[in-house]
Amino acid sequence: MVRRRGEMKAGAVTPGKTDSARVVEMPIPVPEPGEALIRLLEVGIDGTDLEISLGRYGDPPPGQDFLVLGHEAIGLVENSGSTDLVKGDLVVPLVRRPDSCINCRTGQYDMCIEGNYRECGIRGAHGFLREYLAEAPDFLLKVPQDLRQLAVLAEPMSIVSKGVEQAMEFHRRSANPIQAALVLGAGPLGLLAAAFLRVQGYNTYALDILPKSSLKGRLMEAIGATYIDGSDCRIDELPRKLGNLDLIMEATGNSTVAFQAMSALGINGVLCLMGVSTGEKRLEICADCIDMQIVLGNKVVFGTVSSNRGHFERAIQHLGEIEQEWPGWLTRLITQRLPLGDFKDALHPAPDSIKTVIEMPQNMV
Repeated sequence: MVRRRGEMKAGAVTPGKTDSARVVEMPIPVPEPGEALIRLLEVGIDGTDLEISLGRYGDPPPGQDFLVLGHEAIGLVENSGSTDLVKGDLVVPLVRRPDSCINCRTGQYDMCIEGNYRECGIRGAHGFLREYLAEAPDFLLKVPQDLRQLAVLAEPMSIVSKGVEQAMEFHRRSANPIQAALVLGAGPLGLLAAAFLRVQGYNTYALDILPKSSLKGRLMEAIGATYIDGSDCRIDELPRKLGNLDLIMEATGNSTVAFQAMSALGINGVLCLMGVSTGEKRLEICADCIDMQIVLGNKVVFGTVSSNRGHFERAIQHLGEIEQEWPGWLTRLITQRLPLGDFKDALHPAPDSIKTVIEMPQNMV
């Protein structure tokens, strides 16, 4: 594709349509007063992008029939209309744009009540899989230059940060400390959740349906988490082997696993559901059993989605802590790098893939 003057390339889909991923050209944005022009450097691809590419959800901006993907990104400030940012600053763009509800007005737009928010690359706003972005400083987080190779993981780390923070708030109901934490799933969220817990000193188990010799298993073991091959062990049998599970972070997006985790959760335990199930799976369960276990066990089950600026700020801090504790471990999560022209390949990940990062063209305006 030959670039036309004043235009940029982007990776896009037609929401609701399968196999529509393509590289498009669109105008380079002109910043409004106070906005900064950002040259995107790297964009991470995750399960949400895959689901949107399959036509399962996603909404384009009003009046347009395509949606630019990508909500995990890092970029450089090209020029700025604000004193908060200067040319050359390294920034991570935030994902959600608030509406007018009370939570959005107070900066908690991840807890929006009315639902009229926009999410870049997901709902009503183009994402970051493009060469340039014009954005207000309120939605750009400056990050240290020494985290240049890791900051593309800030968005998934912000989801983990929020989930663990909220789980800890619930756990404070009880005086007993967390003796055992379990992470279900060893994808990007699961690996980051395990690292978050381990860097704080928690006894952490991690389960996925891959052998311990797999890359995911080795990565878990490298940070001191005990890896369990789920193909050899039922989730509801884990308490008998591991004892009371005080905290479970579910990061599989598998609704069957989510319900099994409810049964595995220990007395006074907290279960955080981070994965999203987009299908229509039906499951036969003992509803009375689960209800009784949750009530009599003082258990908490909650879901978490999105994140706000505070979570992103703490995510950057946590990435730095993890890198300091296990140098080079985070970069091992990035298992594939592709140019923008090949981004469609990232939508069909290999079984052992963890995180694919799209490297954007380094063209200057």
